Amino acid sequence: MDKKRKLGRIFLILLSLFLVMLGYGILLPTLPYYTERLALEDNLDRDSINFHIGLLTSIYPLFQLLFVVLWGRLSDKYGRKPIIITGLIGFIIMQLLTGLATSLAMLYIARILGGIFTSAVIPVSNAYLSDITSEERRTKIMAWSGVALSSGIIFGPVLGGFLSQTNMHWKFSWGLLHLDRFSVPFLLVAFFGFIVLLMTAKWLKNTTRLNRLVSKKIIVRFSFSRYFLVLLLLSFVLQFVVTLFETVFSIYGKDELLFSVNQIGMAFMLCGGVMAVLQPVFATYGKKFITVKQQIGAGLLLSGISMIAFPFFNNEFYVYGLIIIFAVGGAMVTPNLLSAVSLLSKENAGSNISIQTSANSVGQILGPLLGTWMIAGGFSLPFFIAGIVVLAAMGLLLIENVK
Repeated sequence: MDKKRKLGRIFLILLSLFLVMLGYGILLPTLPYYTERLALEDNLDRDSINFHIGLLTSIYPLFQLLFVVLWGRLSDKYGRKPIIITGLIGFIIMQLLTGLATSLAMLYIARILGGIFTSAVIPVSNAYLSDITSEERRTKIMAWSGVALSSGIIFGPVLGGFLSQTNMHWKFSWGLLHLDRFSVPFLLVAFFGFIVLLMTAKWLKNTTRLNRLVSKKIIVRFSFSRYFLVLLLLSFVLQFVVTLFETVFSIYGKDELLFSVNQIGMAFMLCGGVMAVLQPVFATYGKKFITVKQQIGAGLLLSGISMIAFPFFNNEFYVYGLIIIFAVGGAMVTPNLLSAVSLLSKENAGSNISIQTSANSVGQILGPLLGTWMIAGGFSLPFFIAGIVVLAAMGLLLIENVK
């Protein structure tokens, strides 16, 4: 494969990852407001609304968990391209349903479809990148994958916050579908998704690394080594805390800090921006100064301390500062964990990355549910618990030497 074609394939994969996270990001600042608008029509109280916010956030990774390993196995067998295309089609449908929803039930259906089909894009795209890069460049390319994902978090909240405030004086209803200002960001992302789908279908070449003679028994026995389990536990903890923070902060910013949707969007933009900039920096140059294990440990320490400190500050700029510290920690951990998993096996990269994504999904399921449940005990409680869990996870580094 010549360099130009290889870079073209990498670009298409990174664009697909960016798009999926853009769709995820536009919902972060708007979900509390969007859910409240739909829930108030059913005369639900504040606790019920917060419950639905947490459940709507959790149901997405729940269905990712249920389907991600299936997509990984299918991509190992049939190649990455058809699975990625299938995921993009489902992603477009999710965005359309979300933007045109007239009830919480429709919003739940959209989130379920999103969980099913985005689980066919993110891990399989990372497996594709693993297929076409050497082991020496694996950490760097996985960092760029992290940049694409984080960039979606940068632009998604800003786009969602800005476009949902669009001064649209016209509305349109057709059956169960309803178009208003909240529809704009989701319909726009659906349009972008259609463009990326056409580009991927035309220019992305199929690839697979699986030796079809390898038995399922051998794959499973290889995958679940003690070292791999430690990586999965660390991945779970990081995603648990990140999604707990995302869910709780959107409610905390709205109800406690009295932030506008644009201020909440700015907070998420800062978080994603820092991770997008620093992930390739740590992946490329971090090993020259400290080991992978030390990078992961330092990242967990920064993230844990920032979460514990969060409830003590309500000034907008101090809040943004703590979010930046939290993001720096995440940027040190994420690419190193993803790279370590991708290096476990050349033949089963798709399956291994999908299993890691499943661990991530478990954290993403429990984070929002427990976070919104703990809000009843005060906004400080979920932040304290998140910080303690992250600091406790540092002990996992003593169990196994992360390479």
